[in-house]
Amino acid sequence: MTRKLRCHAIVLGVTVALTLAGCGGSGGDTAEAGGNSKGLEKTTIKVGALPIPDPVSLYIANAKGYFKEEGLTVEPVTITGGAAALPQIQSGALDISQTNYVSTFLAVSQGKKIKLVADMYQAAPNTFNIMVPKDSSIRTVEDLKGKTILVNNLNNIATLAVTTQLKVAGLTEKDVKFVEKPFPDMGNAILSGQADAGWITEPFITANQSQHGFRKLVDTMTGQTADLPIAGWMATEEWASKYPKTLAAFQRAIAKAQQLASSDRKEIEATLPKYTKIDAKTASVITLGAYPSELNANRLQKVADLMLEYGYLKSAIDVKSVIATTGASNG
Repeated sequence: MTRKLRCHAIVLGVTVALTLAGCGGSGGDTAEAGGNSKGLEKTTIKVGALPIPDPVSLYIANAKGYFKEEGLTVEPVTITGGAAALPQIQSGALDISQTNYVSTFLAVSQGKKIKLVADMYQAAPNTFNIMVPKDSSIRTVEDLKGKTILVNNLNNIATLAVTTQLKVAGLTEKDVKFVEKPFPDMGNAILSGQADAGWITEPFITANQSQHGFRKLVDTMTGQTADLPIAGWMATEEWASKYPKTLAAFQRAIAKAQQLASSDRKEIEATLPKYTKIDAKTASVITLGAYPSELNANRLQKVADLMLEYGYLKSAIDVKSVIATTGASNG
């Protein structure tokens, strides 16, 4: 079991761009020839990941040699945002990529042939909050009526999470105006009057709290969204079918790293500065969610059901059909 990792000092969670983010890079999709004692169809893969805490297990697995133990060489490729990761895995530029579940289920509903291959990150209390300036007249969620709220992406986990809180307050998404803005730019945009509030996450909340005195209006991961699964790893259906042993090797190594991350926060703190702009001091105080070590269809179904309830999906999705069948249970 995973356990939630959090720090009492800061109430903000660590997850930034919850989008199907894109990146460059090349990685062909032909199986590598030569001796391979593990029997993998492909021994080197390119994996897309955002420079945020969510995919920390990818870097832990590399540092600890978990991938190497499986006969696998994993080349992390930093993705920068945007909705380009899906085309990147479809083209073969990436073998596997970070994704968020809302984007994944939207893509599946549009006929995209993708599979979830491993879990990555799950929300915990105070990991995704709506923030306002310290002197703002907005004191309750009801006060957001007629206001502009910044989100990192429209029609995604951000707007879905905010809308669930609006519902509790008797409002709908039509009562507010959502505007896209990258997380690093939200604080200044709000201070300059471009918006009234922002859906902000770590490490940007820590910065906005310390530099501008921003305060939390509401934790958006409560009620319907409590412990909501946030992000995972995806591959195309074709890739998962073509490289089952390679996929299983990736899954086993990632699961092992997820278990370590969820049991030893110090491993996360030591790893974050190596691939993100989060320094050691910040890493030691930010609030973290959970790092599940296996995909659980029942938990993920909660995301798809919420999307259906709030109109993000036109018809129900059976999450079991989106999870890759190749398992990581066998060593």
